[in-house]
Amino acid sequence: MPVKKTNLKEYKTELRRHYRRLRAEMEPQARAEMDAAICRRVRGLREYARERVLFTYVSKEGEVDTRALIEKALRDGKRVAVPRCVPGTYEMEFYFIRSPRDLEPGMFGVLEPNPQNCERVEDFSHGLCLVPGWSFDARGYRLGYGKGYYDRFLSRFGGVTAGVCYHNCVRWQLPHGYFDRPVQLLVTDRYLRRTARKGS
Repeated sequence: MPVKKTNLKEYKTELRRHYRRLRAEMEPQARAEMDAAICRRVRGLREYARERVLFTYVSKEGEVDTRALIEKALRDGKRVAVPRCVPGTYEMEFYFIRSPRDLEPGMFGVLEPNPQNCERVEDFSHGLCLVPGWSFDARGYRLGYGKGYYDRFLSRFGGVTAGVCYHNCVRWQLPHGYFDRPVQLLVTDRYLRRTARKGS
């Protein structure tokens, strides 16, 4: 996408508009097929088979759909942990859910775990974490939503990170800062890429 990089913040804002528009224009059937393909690839990962805990966002409109994957992971015997945004901060807490019935509308209209009914996660030293983003690049860097929730979380997460993205939203290179952490795996509807070593 030809964008003049006069200001990094403006450039990222324009990129977000571009990928939001691109996703909104996808045909529903084609998009559903891509979601299903990504789900299959995630479940085929050796990291998925090895890790007992799956950390995953609960998808909203415009994101790669994780709802079917959450249900399949629960049936596969995984412990599934989903985020809740802490009001008044840019931090996330994760809670284990036993079924989608443990979710309720939270900040930004996203389904979040009910903290009164769910166990809060305290151990972030292991697990497979699915990371959302408008776009990822070939090295695993992401274009997030601009609030920094996942950037803060990933700085203290010790498990395996996997970005999930439609193939047509992957770029060769994205702008990133010194403290940005690339995901270790990039899972699209067409391919799997191992992008970075842990801690890189």
